[in-house]
Amino acid sequence: MAGQAGTGRRRWRVALAVVTAAVVVAGGATVATRLVADRQSERGAGRITAAPTPSPAAPSPTPTPGADVTGPLNLLLVGVDTRVSVPGWEPHGDAVLVAHVTRGLDRAYLFSLPRDLLVDIPAYPKAGYRGGKTKLTHAMSYGSRVPGKPKQPSTTQGYELLRSTVSGYTGLRFDAGAVVTFSGFEKLVDAVGGVDLYVDQRTVSLHRRPDGRHRDPAPSGGGYVGPQMVYAKGERHLNGWQALDYARQRYGLDGGDYARQRHQQQLIRALMTKMQAEGLPRQPDRVEQVVGALGDTLVYAGGPRIVDLAYALGGLPADRLVLVGLPGEGVGRGSAYRGEQLKPVGRQFLTALEEGRAEQYLADHPELVVKR
Repeated sequence: MAGQAGTGRRRWRVALAVVTAAVVVAGGATVATRLVADRQSERGAGRITAAPTPSPAAPSPTPTPGADVTGPLNLLLVGVDTRVSVPGWEPHGDAVLVAHVTRGLDRAYLFSLPRDLLVDIPAYPKAGYRGGKTKLTHAMSYGSRVPGKPKQPSTTQGYELLRSTVSGYTGLRFDAGAVVTFSGFEKLVDAVGGVDLYVDQRTVSLHRRPDGRHRDPAPSGGGYVGPQMVYAKGERHLNGWQALDYARQRYGLDGGDYARQRHQQQLIRALMTKMQAEGLPRQPDRVEQVVGALGDTLVYAGGPRIVDLAYALGGLPADRLVLVGLPGEGVGRGSAYRGEQLKPVGRQFLTALEEGRAEQYLADHPELVVKR
């Protein structure tokens, strides 16, 4: 049984990579990652039904993989900002992305929610949190608190509260989710030989030197010193550390954090395109090689028949992954910044998505679609 469970986790790992390619982390994620599947507490998800039990009198034909999986399906993808070297440091949800796969499993929409989005975070007794209205990023940290163990925060608990918070805000029920580390993403990109990406504006790295080494902390604190890696505008081939570094940057960009969200989405699609071009989902040996390179940086737990879900989603072509940018604006007056809120056109997209009208809504609002 343990071997079968391990195989299921590996196959689901591939499915999530194919559909979403990876979660591009925006914060300092350095802890082990976990995926949590939950189909009980939120609305709007698809279903996974069990295949008919073969008759004991005669063997039945092997069913087509994924034949019993139906949509819509929702995946919550989280990049965690945590610092394991700091005792008691609580993880923060620094990148929050949602992938929605349509009922026919033939199209997917990927969008980001601002880390500073003002939301209602529900009470979470397991962590002793009473609930309140604050920034989305804090849901992960508040949920991660383990009573009696202040220096041992639980990323899994944090994810549970973040998932409930995002579900309440979007109206979507999540079939599965993932939390990904820096090292896991770097390994995934390197395992497929890097990605080709269009850099849409000149981006100067806050964190890396041109040779890939980390920049030194400033002697006075607050920032870094030393030469900086620069990503010039145009078509670029990026290896693992470059792809991750590029997707982390927001300072100095036209659009700030909203530009960073766009770059994360573009990078996910670039990675998915590379995987599809190589036919990775249909090459078991190659898949095992990629999974082996990831090691423990990605850990998944799924429901029954997860292998069917893997095959059902594995054929989704990259050009059917639609990137959606939801515009937002700051909340507060002057220096009293409270956070971000989505503009009405963004909130209405969430309603259209829940009601199955996303394609028509985006046709009416093409400015929301990220082109490159």
